[in-house]
Amino acid sequence: MTDSELLKKPLKVVLLQIKAGFDKTKNLQNAASFLEKAMNQYPDADLAVLPECFNSPYSVSEFANYAENIPNGESTQFLSSLAKKHEVMLVGGTIPELGDDSKIYNTSVTFNREGEIIGKFRKIHLFDIDIPGGITFKESITLTGGDELITLNLPGFGSMGEGICYDARFPELAAISARKGCFGMVYPGAFNTVTGPLHWHLLAKARAVDNQMFVIFCSPSRDTDFSYHAYGHSLVVDPNGKILAEAQEGDEIVYAELDPEVLVRTRASIPVTTQRRFDVYTDVAK
Repeated sequence: MTDSELLKKPLKVVLLQIKAGFDKTKNLQNAASFLEKAMNQYPDADLAVLPECFNSPYSVSEFANYAENIPNGESTQFLSSLAKKHEVMLVGGTIPELGDDSKIYNTSVTFNREGEIIGKFRKIHLFDIDIPGGITFKESITLTGGDELITLNLPGFGSMGEGICYDARFPELAAISARKGCFGMVYPGAFNTVTGPLHWHLLAKARAVDNQMFVIFCSPSRDTDFSYHAYGHSLVVDPNGKILAEAQEGDEIVYAELDPEVLVRTRASIPVTTQRRFDVYTDVAK
């Protein structure tokens, strides 16, 4: 696969940085309202992205109360109808999923323009941290980590890899996706006001520059009425590590265009993708 085939034409992306409360119905309607607004503002958008836990509070004690089946649950069916209505590809942020094994996962579902599921990804690395004087959070109290990488094949454009929030700290996911020919990575994520200022921009740029690919981070907006304060700052980064577009902390729609020529020029000028020494170190994609 040549660089020009990685992204076949410019991809127009909208990120919906919104908040979620305790009322699932209101959360879904809020997502619908913002997508409607985004598509009215950017009618030629190809891909829309929602944030992590857009239909529920980001809370260990609440995940089980909002968990639902995929593909038959309310949120999945609702997202499918939105993608079909607006004829847009949609990365449905994440929702708490009740698996057939009765375990709960933090799961992202992606849809094509017809509302059909083209990808389902379960967060692999669970957010279990303890920063003295900062934040303590342990997703594993409620959630189970996924065990499968996926590639999102976007009809007419090419392929993207996906991770969720804490997955961005583990470079292997992006590296594997890049080796498989993906032009970018998308991460619905909810960094907080402790970890966000430290590493949000740094990680987005690192994943982009390491693999010479586009990177999308989509966060919830900040709501100080809840105990978990999302950082916000949803953004799109190009293969050179340049931020193409970025939100602040409130409700916001972010628009960016991913230009395939930028990817081609970046890889031609600094050809790390062809200079890797797999005779010296292991190719994580194999």
